[in-house]
Amino acid sequence: MSRTTRFLLVLLVAVGLASIASYAVYRAVTRIPVREVEVRSTQIVVAAKPVPVGAMLKADDVKLATWPERAIVPNSFTSIEAVVNRGVVDGLEENQPITESRLAPVGSGAGLPPTITAGMRALSIKVDEVIGVAGFVVPGTHVDIIVTSRGGGGGRDEPMSRIVVNNIEVLTAGTRFDQEKSRQDGQPVPTSVVTLLVTPEDAERIALAQNQGQLSLALRNPLDTASVETQGVRMASLMGAPAPPPVERKVAGRVVMRTPKPEAPPAPKAYTVETIRAAKRTEETIR
Repeated sequence: MSRTTRFLLVLLVAVGLASIASYAVYRAVTRIPVREVEVRSTQIVVAAKPVPVGAMLKADDVKLATWPERAIVPNSFTSIEAVVNRGVVDGLEENQPITESRLAPVGSGAGLPPTITAGMRALSIKVDEVIGVAGFVVPGTHVDIIVTSRGGGGGRDEPMSRIVVNNIEVLTAGTRFDQEKSRQDGQPVPTSVVTLLVTPEDAERIALAQNQGQLSLALRNPLDTASVETQGVRMASLMGAPAPPPVERKVAGRVVMRTPKPEAPPAPKAYTVETIRAAKRTEETIR
């Protein structure tokens, strides 16, 4: 028997023994009984389909789903009857657990009113493509409101612009269809009316500003929540020397940017005029 033949014979025997051993291990593993561990679960109410903000929940909008009892969602519901005929204040996605914070109080109805936080007000203002920041003022964004007046106030008949309200949340912009489309693809919403969530005091300021001048909206970064107080800008200062830079100050634990008040102009220099009439000599001061 040649060396090659012996090598092939040994290789075949090794492969055969390995196959037999592998099959034996496989059979032994498959005969091990399966141990079923019981996981305690419960039924909670989830959304059966996407539900927009302001909609009234119906029975076909929700369903019961099995949920592990150890990972139960706080303030969730276990019966469909507890959520039917309640308004949605925070949009729901399919199979998302429904909690108390996402629903309006019982009997408050649906639509925009239940979404208004207690102590706040919803105020609508007219906008166009420019004022609405090219349509990027969409629900959930935050804006500053700037008023431009022909008269600057304070006895000065001079054009003036100033930020009157800071960090205002946008409740609605455009139709509901436009809002849903904006959430899906991030596209701007062309609209003529924007509804803002404001305090009663801010509502009065905005209403007066809208009546006395033209409003503009300045879009904010959602992470930028610092209040900004400015002295406004007038035409004289706009065309003249720049205003002093804002200074950081802490007010009630918040960082507030304040613009220093411009220094008062120096008093005019006084001149003394000596007058001689006949033998009478007098002095007069002129400013």
